[in-house]
Amino acid sequence: MEQLFSRLANYQDEMVEIRRHLHQNPELSFEEVETPAFIASYHEKLGLDVRTGVGGRGVVATLKGGKPGKTVALRADFDALPIQEENESPYKSKVPGVMHACGHDGHTASLLVLAKVLAELKNEVEGTIVFIHQHAEELAPGGAIAMIEDGCLDGVDVIYGTHLWATMPTGTIGYRTGPVMAAADSFTIKVQGKGGHGAQPHKTRDSIVIGAQLVSNLQQIVSRRVNPLDAAVVSVGAFEAKNAFNVIADTAKLTGTVRTFKEDVRVAIEQEIDRIAKGTCIASDASYEYVFKRGYPAVVNHKGDTEFIVDVARKVPGVMELEEIEPQMGGEDYSYYLERVPGTFFFTGALDEAWEEVYPHHHPKFKINEDALLIAANLLGAATLTYLKQKALTKVLS
Repeated sequence: MEQLFSRLANYQDEMVEIRRHLHQNPELSFEEVETPAFIASYHEKLGLDVRTGVGGRGVVATLKGGKPGKTVALRADFDALPIQEENESPYKSKVPGVMHACGHDGHTASLLVLAKVLAELKNEVEGTIVFIHQHAEELAPGGAIAMIEDGCLDGVDVIYGTHLWATMPTGTIGYRTGPVMAAADSFTIKVQGKGGHGAQPHKTRDSIVIGAQLVSNLQQIVSRRVNPLDAAVVSVGAFEAKNAFNVIADTAKLTGTVRTFKEDVRVAIEQEIDRIAKGTCIASDASYEYVFKRGYPAVVNHKGDTEFIVDVARKVPGVMELEEIEPQMGGEDYSYYLERVPGTFFFTGALDEAWEEVYPHHHPKFKINEDALLIAANLLGAATLTYLKQKALTKVLS
């Protein structure tokens, strides 16, 4: 373990260099070409078994240790977002309108250098390590489900993953057993009224007025239809009904998002939106079209694996605090991995408390403290080696 930590520390500059290279050359979800090629080339130079095009654009590298044992998977995502970067730095994005604004460049850099160190130590590794580099986390249906269907979890006993968290102090590890990130769904309601002249509203069925009523009525779902002990969000994000100033709109379209943790709440909200849309439109003699699109399910951490990560983290360099966090309403397709195999998903703090302003994920001025990359690699590496050692010892004792 000491060799792991010391070697990772020696390669910290390389980790930062890789992250900055990726940051300068971001690629959008389902459009990644150069990034997976870079990742595959790096692993091939380490002598690992590499599969490309997994589930479309994913990369899976496998390290077989010098001793037999269980199989651990580690996952990092590598897609960027359609955001114009507003930071001024030497490694600012070179691609107009595209930016790594969620830390995926850091995830990838940490995992690549960790693979390098573990490859150097492979004769002592008691099992197999699978490095899953996932495309398209940011855009449903995401890359995880396709990679799983293409076999990235075959033979895997446990999976660990982390998210660099720009609003949590560097040195803090955030963890939670059970639901930790929400199911992320979307909906569209198209109201069909009857347009006309703005001076003669009595001859119309005003889709804008109906849509406005819908926005208000939908707020009753969480406040009056969901158990207050169950977390849920129903948000209308867009309302489209563009016309001239003196024209009453014929149609209006509402789009929004639903966030839940429990499947029964998810189903109930899907049905309730339909019921409210139907009732509101009937009352105004209008019709509607409703589409509810399911996104990623909730990320649900396994209890034993989360407790294991917490225990390991106490011995990891750079970790100064462990925080049991509240569930996050953001979505993550890491959820699909945890539906198939045991594991956990934790947060690695990446906020520099000396910063005057802190910007959230998906913001044009998003940034991370690059010291967090080493902490993430340390903990993922320590968890991997500890798990394999414990399982090997258990087999010997049995």
